[in-house]
Amino acid sequence: MENRIEQKMQNLKTNKEKALITYMTAGLPDMAGSKALVKAQEQAGTDVLELGIPFSDPVADGPVIQNASCRSIQLGTNLKKVFAMMKELREEGAEIPVAFMMYYNTALHFGLEQFVEECISCGVDGLIIPDLPIEEQDDIKEALKKEGAPLLIELVSPVSGERIPEILEGARGFAYCVSGMGVTGQSGNFHRKLLDYLSEVKRVSKIPVMMGFGIEQAKDVAPVKDVIDGAIVGSHFIKLLEENDYKAEAARNYCSSFKKELNE
Repeated sequence: MENRIEQKMQNLKTNKEKALITYMTAGLPDMAGSKALVKAQEQAGTDVLELGIPFSDPVADGPVIQNASCRSIQLGTNLKKVFAMMKELREEGAEIPVAFMMYYNTALHFGLEQFVEECISCGVDGLIIPDLPIEEQDDIKEALKKEGAPLLIELVSPVSGERIPEILEGARGFAYCVSGMGVTGQSGNFHRKLLDYLSEVKRVSKIPVMMGFGIEQAKDVAPVKDVIDGAIVGSHFIKLLEENDYKAEAARNYCSSFKKELNE
């Protein structure tokens, strides 16, 4: 079976559409509420969902996602419960491509082989692991050679420079371009040479190029729209959910209008 993320990227390319990728923390407001939010985003036309696996020390994340992660852990969210939720979503017909946004320790602690098995059995399509540089990826790449395993999504930053070709060598799914230095959620704090950097990634990359970190509205990416293939919204989306008591309707409205504006 073809990977859902790659399938989606192919469809977007065919339709000349830009992708909307959203991030939400698993387990908030609770497991049932999380499931409702996933379905709402799928209905709204979100192309890929990043599902954040709560972790006690999320080094790449700013205060908004850190706090969400902390609250989710306090509610008892763990990897096993997220796998169970994913299984239910797939059984209930959700086809939205899902990538786990997580820290490496979570997979290591679970056991890499078993972790990959679980991902396959409950339909996880990708992994984004911000604390795993290319030099440290051998073990997980070995485990991901199984049939139906999720793709490892590579992250590129404004200081990747000469490493960009090496990072993207053999990369699949999409290239996750961090828009600035520092952690998630620094609103509009984009790197001053953003256009040059994204153009360089686009030149080297054989896969679609997505920009994330600090994006709130579709207009935020207007200056680089011709270079990127889509936008990733994280902290702002979490804030929006919090302000609206995690109502599925709020998620649906935001995603559908963002997607529409992005493609106008």
